[in-house]
Amino acid sequence: MGTAEIELQNIIIYSHIITYGHAANPQITEQIREEIETMWNEPRTMIPLEEKKYRVVFNITAACMPQLADIDIYQNLDPRNNYFRLEEFVRGNISFVDGLGCNSGYFKMENLYKGSTTAAHEYGHTLGLDHPEDLDLRGKGVPGIMYPRGTLVDPPYQYDPAKPAGVTGGTMHPMYRKVLTADVLALKLHRRKYENGKTIIGEFTNFWHPDHASLQPGDMP
Repeated sequence: MGTAEIELQNIIIYSHIITYGHAANPQITEQIREEIETMWNEPRTMIPLEEKKYRVVFNITAACMPQLADIDIYQNLDPRNNYFRLEEFVRGNISFVDGLGCNSGYFKMENLYKGSTTAAHEYGHTLGLDHPEDLDLRGKGVPGIMYPRGTLVDPPYQYDPAKPAGVTGGTMHPMYRKVLTADVLALKLHRRKYENGKTIIGEFTNFWHPDHASLQPGDMP
């Protein structure tokens, strides 16, 4: 989630990442912030709007707040704020966000190694982007950021280039995903209604996640 604001010749998307949970620390929080901002700015995408062309710029800030309380999230009214719990354990064994165009989620530390692209991928979901329907990218080059694990790709982008497509090791390694111009264009910024040069991307989910490791077998996460 965030705001898109027209400033001079740019459309700047502002998002603020707030981490909490037992695994949250300033170093991993900065790594998440840097990955999102760097990857989403790489295409240097230009879009037309009202007979002008604007560069899309992502301005990502972050704060580590390990002891963040549920009420702090529930009462949030700032559309730039995105809340992610960071833990070693997560039910389902994979990082996730609370829907398309949301502002909350849960990250598994194992998924957040440097260069993993997990944070940039999940950020795309918070802006409303889904996984593509066609998950067979063979012959089509570099996978875009929104392709999920299990996508079929050319051998250089597999976990193991020597493995046949589809078998263990023969699917996309997330580290090879890139934010492409097509990913930024999919936000459809040129179709949004700007009031005083500003629009909101996403919706408030404002969901505080409990630590999954503390839940009983029958508890809902």
